Amino acid sequence: MPRSTADPLTKIEIGSVPRHVPLYTHTGVEDCDFSVHPFNTDDGLGLSMLRFRREPADDVVLVIHGLTTSSDMFIMPEHTNMVTFLLNSGFSDVWTLDYRMSNRHPYNRGMHRHNMDDIALYDYPAALTELRKHIGDRRVHVIAHCLGSVSFMMSLFGGAVDGIASVIANSAALTPRVPNWSRLKLTFAPTFVEFILGLPYLDPRWHTEPKLSRGWLFSKGVSLFHPECDEPACHMLSLMWGTGWPALYSHDKLREITHARSGDLYGATGLHYYRHVVEMVRAGRAVKFDRDARYNALPDDYLARAGEITTPVLLTTGGRNNVFTDSNIVCYDRLEAVAPGRHELEIFPGYGHQDVFMGRNVHRDVFPRMLDFLKRQAV
Repeated sequence: MPRSTADPLTKIEIGSVPRHVPLYTHTGVEDCDFSVHPFNTDDGLGLSMLRFRREPADDVVLVIHGLTTSSDMFIMPEHTNMVTFLLNSGFSDVWTLDYRMSNRHPYNRGMHRHNMDDIALYDYPAALTELRKHIGDRRVHVIAHCLGSVSFMMSLFGGAVDGIASVIANSAALTPRVPNWSRLKLTFAPTFVEFILGLPYLDPRWHTEPKLSRGWLFSKGVSLFHPECDEPACHMLSLMWGTGWPALYSHDKLREITHARSGDLYGATGLHYYRHVVEMVRAGRAVKFDRDARYNALPDDYLARAGEITTPVLLTTGGRNNVFTDSNIVCYDRLEAVAPGRHELEIFPGYGHQDVFMGRNVHRDVFPRMLDFLKRQAV
């Protein structure tokens, strides 16, 4: 496994449990009031948000994860995480959303047929309704990542939500683009995995299943093609997302402990979301996946009204993004063409897709730029 800076967390005695940090721990954020806020969507799912609050604030931040991750990517105890950084920087009321893509909920562990239109239409409006019950009409800023970013931008630009003061959208937004190998996987993997292999989902922790089980054998087979490190979960994640060795991040950006608990930070996922992603990749923009009447409130083309959306957006991406390549650079150009000067772009040199939030030095390399944008919108 690649080595990083010395990390005292690696000295924790874990006994017989292959876990360096407790699963779903909240110990990464200190000195605040913590609460859990469950809510329901109109299509019948129970979701939740975590609230981290030090004092009342005029500006509230809602943070949204990507596919296979959860709130945990923003509250990791091994580095200065996003929530702690915001609390320490004057944004004293921070919420993290666990929507239907979260590994804190069971919905991805099956052959589901959810798509990102569902998330745009049902999850975010319900989450913001619940949030508004507690904060009233105060300004809400959103920081979103990966398919959380894509789906939230769909919800905002598609008119399902409004009243958002600003958005930071990382890695991809309304113009998803992927490497050629990823496009091939997105096209053929859902059908192959579901109907040929008979697997309802992919799981980065399959290497922990009993020997000779299907998941264990699948993980072993994937690891044969990934000599870059000795973490099987990392190998599975490179298969599940992106193109590279590794694909999601640069090893040298992560603490050793973060790399070692990849199987906990990223969960299992069904493959139907991939079908929606590849449709958008082919179209060159975010488009509706399902023409069923229940989606009539959403546009067929989520960029169609881009010039009318007045919420400023900071589009961010790592300079070595092997998952969504130059998606946000292209998106910025598209938005700049219809709303000159409204939106911003920031590229973080040396970073990839996931390490923009999970890297050991993001509190120095990444978060200050996001904070600058938030502060300028909070006036």
